[in-house]
Amino acid sequence: MPTFVSAAARAMAVFEVFAREKRELSNSDLARLLDLADSSCLDLLYTLHKLGYLLRTQSRRYYPTGKLALAVQQISTVDPIIHATREVLEQLAEQTGETAYIGRIDGAAVKVVAVRDGKYPLRYILALGERIALHASAMGKALLGGLPEEAARKLLTAKPLRKVTSATVVEPDALLAEIGASRERGWYHTHGEGGDGADALAVSGWLGEECIAIAISGPSDRFESKREEYVAVLRDVAEKVFAPDA
Repeated sequence: MPTFVSAAARAMAVFEVFAREKRELSNSDLARLLDLADSSCLDLLYTLHKLGYLLRTQSRRYYPTGKLALAVQQISTVDPIIHATREVLEQLAEQTGETAYIGRIDGAAVKVVAVRDGKYPLRYILALGERIALHASAMGKALLGGLPEEAARKLLTAKPLRKVTSATVVEPDALLAEIGASRERGWYHTHGEGGDGADALAVSGWLGEECIAIAISGPSDRFESKREEYVAVLRDVAEKVFAPDA
């Protein structure tokens, strides 16, 4: 007769709490939310931290790493794009410390199909499967840049573009001009256009018959100071992924 393993249930409950709270949590926070004794909760968090599933922030609170999400991706997907980009996504997150993404066009939006969490306590994270605006995201601009101009224009003019923040550009002609210039230099960016205080950088290319985007995102001030470094890593990643024999 199978036995219910309470310790395993508590470990999974930790991640359910983080998914619900969406913030860093202390041991006392988690003990209260899980209805556990402080000492029992500390042992559980220590174990998950030693295994690499939780990190300790500068404030000594806990937050999940990307290890569990990566394991789920590896188990659940047979998408060849994810398999083809897994190593470079890990490289991108490791070398920049920022959260890294793979995106593809999904209707008139970008769908996030892979995520590799960054190391910084202060970071911006898009959820796996989340759909974001083409015109207000670096991945969206990169994907539009990989299309013929008329196809990109059709996507941008299908309906009025939403002003996500005060910095969001919503004029199709202005966006197409920016995308054209970004295509020439080989990388795309947003500066507070998809979220206040958030920047993103992206590259794009074709894998087989599909255009995909690879991106990182994070706080604007950090991206401004590290832009050249981040662009260099993105270019290196693009060469590996989109090489003719890749």
